[in-house]
Amino acid sequence: MNNPEPKKTAARRRVTFTYYAPRAEEVCLSGDFNRWGMKVHAMKKDPDGIWRKIIYLSPGRYEYLFVEDGKWCCDPLNLNRCANCYGSDNNIIEIK
Repeated sequence: MNNPEPKKTAARRRVTFTYYAPRAEEVCLSGDFNRWGMKVHAMKKDPDGIWRKIIYLSPGRYEYLFVEDGKWCCDPLNLNRCANCYGSDNNIIEIK
């Protein structure tokens, strides 16, 4: 009997998202990797006002935004964007 090779899955990569918002009370990372859940990936603020979140993503193209105190916000450090169905933009990140 011929045993097929096991499928190799691409290793997930550690990705750190950062967002500067020293006055924000809450910042979350939202994107197609978490079905646009507004509270799934809550970020933590450091003393300098930089919010951080580490997640693991498989190689591919993802769209995301930050949710700062309930308001959707683009990542100002990532100019790679695409239009969304709400008349604004989403950020794009590509994991190799």
